[in-house]
Amino acid sequence: MHRKTLGTSENFVMQSPNLRVFCGPNEETFEEKSACAAGRETVRVPLAEIIPLLADAVRSQRTWLSDFENDEITISMDLYEVILAYQYYRCPSA
Repeated sequence: MHRKTLGTSENFVMQSPNLRVFCGPNEETFEEKSACAAGRETVRVPLAEIIPLLADAVRSQRTWLSDFENDEITISMDLYEVILAYQYYRCPSA
């Protein structure tokens, strides 16, 4: 088996990397929310937008989650009751 050496210019081929720079979401809704939230400490977003991202962050054990573990969030009473019921029924029985 013939093996080429990488030392000579005729045998050395530089491949371009498959990396891309991520500059953030390009969605107009995100930009609008960011502009509206400028100067405020809170922002209102639909739960459907953040649940998949938070679930992925938990599954991936992202360390930045610990930065927010003591932050309080505001949820509707309906959602709170559903979460309490889910918590009660998912606990394994003794």
